[in-house]
Amino acid sequence: MTLAVTIAGLRLKNPLIAASGTFGYGIELENFVDLGILGGIVTKGLFLKPRAGCPPPRIVETPSGLLNAIGLQGVGVASFVHEILPRLARFDTAILVNVCGDTVDEYAAVTRVLEDAPGVAGIELNISCPNVKQGGMAFGVDPLLTHAVVKEVRKATRRPVIVKLSPNVTDITVIARAAEDAGADALSCINTLLGLAIDVETRRPRLGFGTGGLSGPAIRPIAVRMTWQVAQATRIPVIGIGGICCAADALEFLIAGASAVQIGTANFVDPNVYQSILRDIERYLQRQGVARLTEIVGSLRYPRQQ
Repeated sequence: MTLAVTIAGLRLKNPLIAASGTFGYGIELENFVDLGILGGIVTKGLFLKPRAGCPPPRIVETPSGLLNAIGLQGVGVASFVHEILPRLARFDTAILVNVCGDTVDEYAAVTRVLEDAPGVAGIELNISCPNVKQGGMAFGVDPLLTHAVVKEVRKATRRPVIVKLSPNVTDITVIARAAEDAGADALSCINTLLGLAIDVETRRPRLGFGTGGLSGPAIRPIAVRMTWQVAQATRIPVIGIGGICCAADALEFLIAGASAVQIGTANFVDPNVYQSILRDIERYLQRQGVARLTEIVGSLRYPRQQ
């Protein structure tokens, strides 16, 4: 039996990847989690310069979910390359770097810095960032903006480029195809859903920024649906994200068409969740009489439309 998967030429020992923003840069959890069991780690998002992020409160619990407005706080790409990346090289897991930018040029500039850095397995583009030259519109809600940023990043690196799609759109497949046409090697699906929580006593938002990104089990059915749609609409691998807490959750995404999955909010509850998920996926494959995990990818028996 093998749990290994290959995404855009990148071989992962198993399909479980720590999602960006929920696992720090990886080194914060090295004393609590065996990082070597992970298929991969996606780092916190990096801009060219350090970023302070949003004012507190930054996180609010919601029914079956978590609402956050961190504001992409980060150390900047130079500090990451010189101080953090060498420490990650000790672990037998793929390091994917989440790249952010306020402009197309910044995305490309951050990617060029990472292109010369040893130990980076691939780039994940966070296209939910606001484009400051387009009045704050997120790159990921407009297919033309998506195409433009992916095209420039594709020019800046030979490494796999994975585009993280926003669910805050009318039709996610339009954005997915734009990213594919511009040269993306894979797609992460999905980022958080935009939400708002209100303190009814003060009549103010419960987050310091106001709105925030909703994650956790509450969004999983939406994420599975969008993953299935994107897998049907494109020819490149899809990585499923959204509310995964156990093996059955991960298997939903794989059966829907994802080649791998990312685990995010569950890291705040149990950073060792990966061990139990891997064990239970193996048990599932044994029950199903399946030798390779890849055999179940995209195996959804969807009812025919009348």
